[in-house]
Amino acid sequence: MLVDIALATPYYQEVGKEIAVFNQAYKNKIPFLLKGPTGTGKSRFVEFMAHQLDKKLITISCHEETSSTDLIGRFIIKGAETVWLDGPLTTAVKTGAIIYLDEVAEARPDVIVAIHSLTDHRRELFIDKLGETIKAHPDFMLVASFNPGYQRGFKELKPSTRQRFIAVSFEYPEAKLETEILVNETDIDLETAKKLVAIGNKIRNLTELGLTETVSTRLLVNAAKIIQSGHPKRASVHVAVVEPLTDDLQTLVALKDLCDLMI
Repeated sequence: MLVDIALATPYYQEVGKEIAVFNQAYKNKIPFLLKGPTGTGKSRFVEFMAHQLDKKLITISCHEETSSTDLIGRFIIKGAETVWLDGPLTTAVKTGAIIYLDEVAEARPDVIVAIHSLTDHRRELFIDKLGETIKAHPDFMLVASFNPGYQRGFKELKPSTRQRFIAVSFEYPEAKLETEILVNETDIDLETAKKLVAIGNKIRNLTELGLTETVSTRLLVNAAKIIQSGHPKRASVHVAVVEPLTDDLQTLVALKDLCDLMI
């Protein structure tokens, strides 16, 4: 489990009406769910909104070992005594922070059970090890994300859970907007940014390759960064875009050849 607190002002380019919707969710104390594939800006958006609202953000990167104990807290040995240590979820509930459960569907089922009472009218957290129920601070907000297309049918959120949230779908930006993101994020020249975006869209449309994940905006930003810092363009695309996508040698060769023709 990773816990981090966003401090720096993040760059974010709005795609639709997600900023207004998030503000309404925060105002009305409704949990917020971001749906979409990896690298479409979900985490960056949450960081941006926390900064806009001037709220502390606690991010939990969920995985198959993330349990409710990791989020709520546990007893620890301190010197000669046993003391209770609040977890990040409990801290957020008490202090009125925004907590972001990134890829929440990856967590163990007991995590979903633990947050249910925070996602309805009760807005409270039950700590069974202490026998206590904590009412959420008025400024507390629960935000979660998941990738509906990843391992479809295996790690999905149940409808009963999804319906507790206001939900917004995140997709890859249209070409002009994605080009602007690359230029703003990396200071790369416009023509190179356009070529990188064209490569990304080309690979995204090659559905016959059967890639588990496709080219995210994040990968294109990585490529632009190392190009901007002096690495050769084709080599940058190979290591930042193509290599992270697959380990299949034939697919790697085909994708590298394709990219070489486009940049």
